[in-house]
Parts: sequence; C-alpha cells; structure tokens
Amino acid sequence: MFEKILIANRGEIALRIQRACRELGIKTVVVHSEADRDAKYVRLADESVCIGPAPARDSYLNMPAIISAAEVTDAEAIHPGYGFLAENADFAERVEKSGFVFIGPRPESIRLMGDKVSAKRAMIEAAVPVVPGSEGALPDDPQEIHRIALEVGYPVIIKAAGGGGGRGMRVVYTEAALLNAVTMTRSEAGAAFNNPEVYLEKFLENPRHIEIQVLADGGRNAVWLGERDCSMQRRHQKVIEEAPAPGIARRLIERIGERCAEACRKINYRGAGTFEFLYENGEFFFIEMNTRIQVEHTVTEMVTGIDLVQQQILVAAGEKFTLRQRDVQIKGHAIECRINAEDPFKFTPSPGRITNWHTPGGPGVRMDSHVFSGYTVPPNYDSMIAKLITYGDTRQQAIARMEIALSEMVVEGVLTNIPLHRELMQDARFVEGGTSIHYLEHKLSQRP
Repeated sequence: MFEKILIANRGEIALRIQRACRELGIKTVVVHSEADRDAKYVRLADESVCIGPAPARDSYLNMPAIISAAEVTDAEAIHPGYGFLAENADFAERVEKSGFVFIGPRPESIRLMGDKVSAKRAMIEAAVPVVPGSEGALPDDPQEIHRIALEVGYPVIIKAAGGGGGRGMRVVYTEAALLNAVTMTRSEAGAAFNNPEVYLEKFLENPRHIEIQVLADGGRNAVWLGERDCSMQRRHQKVIEEAPAPGIARRLIERIGERCAEACRKINYRGAGTFEFLYENGEFFFIEMNTRIQVEHTVTEMVTGIDLVQQQILVAAGEKFTLRQRDVQIKGHAIECRINAEDPFKFTPSPGRITNWHTPGGPGVRMDSHVFSGYTVPPNYDSMIAKLITYGDTRQQAIARMEIALSEMVVEGVLTNIPLHRELMQDARFVEGGTSIHYLEHKLSQRP
C-alpha cells in the first residue's frame, strides 16, 4: 500500500480523496493554486504545495509543477480526481515515466476511450450496442458525407472525436444544413481539442442518459456496480443524478452491465470507469466512456456500500482485487443534487464570500463539500460548491429526504441553484421518474 499520495485536484473531490486516504492510513499531499490557499483540504493535508496562480492553465493544468510537487514531497502516487488532467493520457504517461503511480487507467486506455471514434470501434468489437452512425471519422468527400447521413436517417448529430463536456456537437435536421454543420464542428474541434476529426450519429429525439459504473484490475477481473440515471441536465451538464434508474427492467440493466464488464476485460481496463449510454424505447446506445471517477460516484456508493475512491487506490497499489459480481448488491435509492454558486434560473456564476453556511443532516443525508462560513468562492473554476446526497429504502423516501435537506440548507453571500433543486423535487414528472435529457431545458424554456 502507498504511504503518501499527491492529490492533483481541488474542491470537494480533493477533500473526498483525502478522506479515503486518511481512512486507509495514507498520508496526503495537496497541490493548490494561490486562489485555494485557505481551502479546508489544504489545511487538513499532511503537506501542501502551491503550484501556481489562480488560472487553471498555470496551476491545476501545469504538468511539470504537479510532478515536481510529487518529487519534492516523496509522494508515491498521484490521484487526478475528475476534470483538469484526469483524462489526459499525456499526463498519465508523464506521471508513470517520472516514477510515480497514476491512480487511474493506463495511458493507452485513456487514449483509446478519449477518442470517440476509436472508443466506438472498441465497443462494437466488445458487442456493446452503439448509436447508428458513421464507421469512424467522416471523410472529406461531400457526396460520401451526404450518403452516410441519408443511410443513418435525419436528424443526425455531428460530434468531435476528441470532444467532451457537451462541447463539439451540432444537430442537423435537414440535408441542406449538413455540410455547413460538418465544417463548423471540424473548426471548433480543431480549436478546442486539437483534433479536427468529427463523426456522425443518429440523433435520438427523446432519450434518457443512463450510465454503468465499472471497476477492473487491468486483467480479467471486472465488475459493474449498477446504473445511474443522469437525465436531468442542462446544456449537457448534469444537475441531478440518481441510482438506480427508475422504470427500467432489471434484466435489461443486467445485460448491458455485463457487456460493460466484458468490454473492460477485452481492453484490459484498470480502475474505475463509467460507460455512458442513451436509452430509448428499451434499447441502450453507447456514447462514451469516462476513464475516471465521476462527480456522481456518490449515489453508487450509497446503494452498493462500496467506496469507489478507495477501490481506485487499492487497484493502483496492486492489491488483490477481491470484488466479485455476486458481492455487488444494490439496495435502496440515492439522489444527488449538484449545488452550484450561480443564479438558479439564469445560471450566471456567483463567486464571492460565503457569509453563512449551514448544512443539513438527519437519516440518509450526505454532504460532500469543501465549503465553510467565510469561504470565498473563486471566479476561476467550475461553480459547483457542494454535492447533497440523500438515501432511502425507496425512491419516494430519498426524494422526501432531499426536499427536507434542501429546505434546511443555508448559503448566504452568494446565489445558489438550491431554489431550482427544491422546485424539481416537487416536479410531477421528476417524481414520476424517467424524464428525458431534454426535459429540464424544455421546462426552463417555459418559465415566464
């Protein structure tokens, strides 16, 4: 087991990793920007290293600074969390070439799944169902592009091969708009991801977003840990997540879960990962794999009782992988609300000093947050300041507990999206379960 791990991230996930390490008896090194100097996890760390000024490009994305911090503190491994460099294959490679263990998949796995075209090809080989579309990147020949689109059937969606986070996508409803959409998406993809390749898929009109959590040891041992429904989203950014997904037959979930585990075995996947699917009319369609811990890993932890971050560390340390599929039992229901420092309905960021901070409690309530009264939310990073999770024996109980928890939570000094979450907990369609990925956007568009 490692004696010391460097945490190459910030915010609630840095604190979450730190807690997992402390429980395992592992010392932690936290790197931080000048903006995060007074963060809770920095104060709690065994050691901390300032790696640069507030802008992420000068700190949390600064590979040489992070690796130097690991060297001077004698850390043995680096945990990247999520976001920033977590899915950067070059970073994973540099970490390992520098003599440290990267707590995550091998660089080649990150590259394979980070490119949406190669990921889709790998899933087809592993018998995982994918969205109908082009076989690989779109060619340059306009006539061939038109032929592929007609064969798939409109509407189609043009996607950047190296895209992510909801960027690099464009929906096309008519043949006349196709070539212009391809050209614009290629240009955006080249600028944003340094990869101008794009591919084409059938655009599903009313799907749900369902994901399967996996754990694997890089060999033949791989398990899936149930599913999550992440359909409540805005501009491809998740707002609420829950586990298990309401209203989907277990036999369908089990079938797709086992295919995901088998895909991990085929590509020798190591660590935690998430297969993301669109689900419509009883069918699953693979869209991408996230080769890291997810923001919403918490709801899976609540319904399985398995600490996913500790499992990441154990696998990376080469500990014997003892989990078997029969050990994974889904019990109860969990819901997560992402609490952001932003206007609840305009969604403009609201950085600033939190003058009063009170978190809820009670049975089945979990709060993952690095925030405290007097904390200043910096304007430089993502606006998420907390994750509020509730657990119940039933979905109805989890929703009721979330309603109560949201009503108890006090955040003053900045705006938050708590009013939106409170409204959604009473929304008839959400309470019923099974809304599509477009539901929240449509609901917001109807506001006066």
